[in-house]
Amino acid sequence: MSKKIGLVAHDKKKQDLTVWCSQSKEKLAQFELFATGTTGKAIKDATDLSVHLLKSGPLGGDAQLGAMIVEGELDGLVFFIDPLTAMPHDVDVKALIRLATLYDVPFACNKSTADAVLTLF
Repeated sequence: MSKKIGLVAHDKKKQDLTVWCSQSKEKLAQFELFATGTTGKAIKDATDLSVHLLKSGPLGGDAQLGAMIVEGELDGLVFFIDPLTAMPHDVDVKALIRLATLYDVPFACNKSTADAVLTLF
């Protein structure tokens, strides 16, 4: 059974995540990938990776990823965060980070930690 990884990025970090996915395409192809809607579409368009698209983050995609963590259905989370821009759905973002921490799910918030998370699997 393949590991499941969640992918999400703030608007100003979507390009960075897409580039990272392109660079990590061979490794990521070994996993079942789940992403919030806009992020997932950008990744699919840039890489042709198979990605399960969830709702957009502000419309519940972050919550869907959180539910997957709670149910033990997500093995890792890559969430490229923009620390310089306020997010209107910041509460949802913090909840997702809290759940990843609480349930001991490997969590990456930038390229360096995303590379490290991939080496775990």
